[in-house]
Amino acid sequence: MLVAGSLNDAVEHGLRPALDTPLRPEARGSATAARLVAEGTKDPDIVSLADPALFDSPLAPDWYAEFATNELVLAYDADSEGGERVAAAERWYRPLLSEDVSLGRTDPDTDPLGYRALFALELATEHYGLERDLREAVPERDQVYPETQLISAFETGNIDAALAYRNMAVERGYDYVPLPPEINLSDPAHADRYATATYELPGGRVVEGGVISYAATLRRSTAATRAVFRAHVAGDYLHEFGFDVPDDYPAYTGTPPNGVA
Repeated sequence: MLVAGSLNDAVEHGLRPALDTPLRPEARGSATAARLVAEGTKDPDIVSLADPALFDSPLAPDWYAEFATNELVLAYDADSEGGERVAAAERWYRPLLSEDVSLGRTDPDTDPLGYRALFALELATEHYGLERDLREAVPERDQVYPETQLISAFETGNIDAALAYRNMAVERGYDYVPLPPEINLSDPAHADRYATATYELPGGRVVEGGVISYAATLRRSTAATRAVFRAHVAGDYLHEFGFDVPDDYPAYTGTPPNGVA
């Protein structure tokens, strides 16, 4: 399996122990994972990404299943001085404009969390009616980490806060500030607003803001891979690791092989 970095803990510690089939997951930023598969550098049985748009381009499978959702939060280290400022702030974004608070994020060129963090800052500028553009102002002092290492950077004291998925904070037991639904990319009622934010990936692909959804496809259909895929997209472990699963998920785009859906 080649999976989004934010799925890593759930797959390693939730899915894999529940399977009889040996599983070899590898976590990457979703944009990087999609490019590696499209280029033929990686050849996994299952690809599971944090943005279904990447299955339109650079990948183009015949079908995929959306199976979980998430939301953006501002996670913080309550034991750091900067984290204390975040916790005490009346408005979550104000400490991020201070040189006393170090904010972590991921690389927007390699995974959706990176460009979604930029979307959230842009949407917040409009939502709060700010004169200062948060998307331009805040990342000037940020630190960029791989998705699988972002929250763990709290433990080394490298950052005070991070724009992250809620499940990442839940998995590691860190406090977080919820963001309004107009900003956190979780509410279908605000999909049109989300779509006003965009980012151009390497190669020229432009992605739009949208409701966060995870999607997976099966590239080799055998009895074993179908069983793993079903457990991946419909397992109770997703709730345990901080993901939301809408009632109508998994939702299929295209027609999956027999024995999958």
